Amino acid sequence: MATRTSKTTPSKGRPGTSPTATGTTGRKATAKPVAAPEDGAARPEGLEMKKQELIEKVVQLSGVKKKDAKPVVEAMLEVLGETLAQGRGLNLAPLGKLKLNRTKETPNARIIVAKLRQNKSGKKPDGTGNRAVAEAAE
Repeated sequence: MATRTSKTTPSKGRPGTSPTATGTTGRKATAKPVAAPEDGAARPEGLEMKKQELIEKVVQLSGVKKKDAKPVVEAMLEVLGETLAQGRGLNLAPLGKLKLNRTKETPNARIIVAKLRQNKSGKKPDGTGNRAVAEAAE
């Protein structure tokens, strides 16, 4: 699948389609705030999950030792990053389906704009939940 690269000029047509687009008031468009969790749970400190927090969650859910989980999580993140860099989408249940919209190469980074579609029910098509974690090998 070929990737599209974005233009360096702002898009024409619909107002507010580029991050620097201004409306009739002359102010920059702002992102909408993220809605609070529906289950009433408190929001975590940061909105981003860092690698260390991900490793801790994997250790907590799987029951494996941190020294065993860390290289696996790091390898998984490397594979996911390489896959996205190749312009391929991902279809990983229960995470969802990630489709690349466009990519842009800059001198310092690769910018990837993507859509992630997740199942609302949180269940797999066979009716089981999404909390299945493999048993730790001893």
